[in-house]
Amino acid sequence: MSFSSQFNTRGFALEKGVFSSNQISALEAEFDRIISQIQFSGEPINARWGSELTQHIENPDSAVIHTHNVQSYSSIMTEMVQHETLLDLSESLIGPDIILHHTKLFLKPIKKGSAFPLHQDWSYFPTKKNSMIAAVIHVSDSTKNMGRFRVIPKSHKMGKIENSDGHSRVPEIHDNYTLESAEPVEAKPGDILFFHCCTIHGSMPNLSDKPRKTILIQLYSGKDKVTENNQHTNVQLVLRGWNYHATRNSVSAIKS
Repeated sequence: MSFSSQFNTRGFALEKGVFSSNQISALEAEFDRIISQIQFSGEPINARWGSELTQHIENPDSAVIHTHNVQSYSSIMTEMVQHETLLDLSESLIGPDIILHHTKLFLKPIKKGSAFPLHQDWSYFPTKKNSMIAAVIHVSDSTKNMGRFRVIPKSHKMGKIENSDGHSRVPEIHDNYTLESAEPVEAKPGDILFFHCCTIHGSMPNLSDKPRKTILIQLYSGKDKVTENNQHTNVQLVLRGWNYHATRNSVSAIKS
């Protein structure tokens, strides 16, 4: 089954070895430098979910160190979102017009890295045509005890589920699926996990003696439009093709 066929059928696909070992070494150095900089800033950087859905499997002092838009820190990170193979794979999923919505950095610390409850991404940054996809670059290993991604195959075919943001129990999701029963996705540095905005996913806590490092890239089609319910910065950086809905006001706004 081809990469795009697997994605369309199952709602996710893992592409191995997209970034070389040298590229990952450079990304990890930048990743660690960003972590040091935001820790020094004194800002609140623990983005643990703190959901009632995962309190039974994680420590009360669990943590996820996080920041948005790594391309605003580093030219190497800016080069990362323009990686040719990353864009080729994305084009096979959403077409030739590729817009960067935002990026996120996640560090799950050793022993106490937080769990992420089962949820759908669309509720945070919905688009009219549901073209939003995630591309998760694995900067470190992501194994069983490190809080690897877990995905419910074919769940994207359920479409948008209201209140599916992971902060509360939704019978349509949580009566039928659990983190423990979701399909685990084990990955190596340089691998990219792609998934649809309606794919139900989460992750277990990192209980290992190694940090889990990932960079998440959110992309959507230039022929799609982010709706007014968007809860994240929409940088609207055109990585390929054209943004058909850009206006003077939209590209000036913090959110659009």
